This record gives sequence, structure tokens and C-alpha cells, in this order.
Amino acid sequence: MVGGGGAGLVMVLVVIEFLEQGLSTMSKAAMSRGMSNFVFVAYSNALAIFFLFSASILFYRKRRLPRLTISIALRIFLLGLIATCLQLLMYVGIGYSSPTLASVMTDLAPAFTFILALVSRMEKIDLRVQSSMAKFMGTIVCITGALTVTLYKGLPLTNVSPSMHQELLLQPHSSWIIGGFLLACAAFLLSVLLVVQTWIVRDYPAELMLTLLACVIVTIQSTIVALIVEKDVNAWMLKPDVELLTIVYAAFFVVAIRSVTYTWVCKTKGPLYISMFKPLGMIIASAMGVSLLGDTLYLGSVIGGVIIAIGFYAVIWGKAQEEKAVQESGSFSFESSSPKVPLLSKHVEA
Repeated sequence: MVGGGGAGLVMVLVVIEFLEQGLSTMSKAAMSRGMSNFVFVAYSNALAIFFLFSASILFYRKRRLPRLTISIALRIFLLGLIATCLQLLMYVGIGYSSPTLASVMTDLAPAFTFILALVSRMEKIDLRVQSSMAKFMGTIVCITGALTVTLYKGLPLTNVSPSMHQELLLQPHSSWIIGGFLLACAAFLLSVLLVVQTWIVRDYPAELMLTLLACVIVTIQSTIVALIVEKDVNAWMLKPDVELLTIVYAAFFVVAIRSVTYTWVCKTKGPLYISMFKPLGMIIASAMGVSLLGDTLYLGSVIGGVIIAIGFYAVIWGKAQEEKAVQESGSFSFESSSPKVPLLSKHVEA
């Protein structure tokens, strides 16, 4: 694996992928029963504040917090804005499509992260070198796979009842395309979020407090959006069924625990390390969607998923070859290979 790491950390990130895909499946089920995705984002983040605030009081009771400067505060506000847009796009996209498509489009995160590293000059490309060629071609292949999933639905591969088959024929193909586009935008914002998060946490190494402050900002922004979009007061009334369960699940396991974990991993390993685990979501979501929600598995999703997986592993292989060359030479030929160097700046110290 790129960047190395213990088996414990790998297991934690794998478990988080299961939790994320579980949320995608639950949110799809809740939205099919009428839950507003805008209200869901506002409620889940508001409840997460309670968990994060309680944990912060205990954790920082005998620890000194780093100084919060105006520059750090502005960056945290930017982080919250990105997180708000990411969550809204993700759940609206799932509403238009399915959790399976969401996991496939999230596989673009490693490619987007790599591109952002190139733009910020933290990665270098030399097409005469095999590892650089692998990373470059892998990025192109990932994008091709995502377009395949979005634009080509194909034949259903799982058994479909006659009534369901008729429903699928009547379902507008434009909804699938809109959902894929929104989810692709969410995947890009995820990469931006990880990069910005790394940029902040290495200047402000207080993962729990950083996550709490960002969550407060997301709650305020998402509530404003929900109040504007949702005119029906009944949309804010929670039902004691899958809607309430989904909100509690999202607040504790995903918004709180996942966000703190990602912040810590960004500080210690960098954003690309986290994005490496996203392709696992495709397998998990497909199994959950077909078995729990009765989703239909389409040929386009399978073909596009395989293409994305090939591109993803090409990027990771190229990255691994670079780190191997660095270890053998004893020097850093690629500055981004060091986990202590963030993607946004060469001069930010941990």
C-alpha cells in the first residue's frame, strides 16, 4: 500500500467504508419513504455536534488546544462549505440514482486527488518513467469508467419481476444521468475536502476540535439551504422509523467518527491514502443494494466498475513504484511521497 501503515489502520478504514455504504443504503430507503435529503443533512450534522462536543469536553479536559488564528478559522469555514456541498450533492445524487452508482462514482476520488496534487505541484509527471505513465493512464481510465457507468446503463443482470421491469422501462434515463453527474461532482469535492483537511490539520493539529468546528458550520449552512428549499413544514417532522434511525446512524458513525478518523489519517498519511480505500465501496454497495433494497444490477455498472478498478490500481501501482524507488535511492524524488508534506504547500510543518 502507498504510504504503508499498520493492519489496525487498514482495518479501521475498511470498517468505515462498510459504515459509509450502509448509510448510502439506509438513506436511499429513507428517501424512498419521503425523507427530504436537505433536512436529513441538517439534522444529522446537528446531532453530530452533540456527540463531538461531548467527546471534546472529555478529550481536551487535560489537554491544551493549539491557538486558533484567523487564518485557521477562515480555512475551517472553507472546509465546512466544501463539506456542505459534498453532502448535499451526494444524497441528492443517490436520490436520483442508487447507492451502487454512488460507490462507483466515489472511485474517482483517487484520480481527482492525484490531479489536484499535480495542479498544486506536489506530484510530478514524466511520461518516460513507467510509474508516471501508469499514474497518468490510470487517471484517464478511471474517468472513462465513470463516464461508462453514467452514460451506459445497459441490460439488467439480476432477476427483475415483470412489474419491476415495466417500471424500469418507464423510468427516465435522464434521472440516472443527473444522478451520475451529481455524484461525480461529489467525488471531486471529496478529493478537495481531503486536500484542504490535510492543509488545515497540519497547522492546527486538533482533530476532534477541527471536526467539531467544521460540523457546526455545516449544520448552519445546510439548515439555511433546507429552509429555503423545503417549504413544506411536514418535511421537518421526523418519523420514528427508518428516517430517525438513519439520522442517528449518520450523525454518530459517519459524520462524527468517520470525520475525526479521516482528519487524523490526513495528518499522518495524507489524503491519497484515504482515497485508496474508496473502490472497496463499489463491492460493498452492490451487495447491499441488491440484497437489501432489491436494486437491479446493470451491465453498465459492472463494465464501468471494472474499468475504474483497473485505472485505480494502475495509479496505486505507479505510486508504489515511486515510493520503492525513493526507499532504494534514499532520497525523495517526489516531494508528495513524504507523508509529512501536504499537497497544498511545501512549507507547512506538521
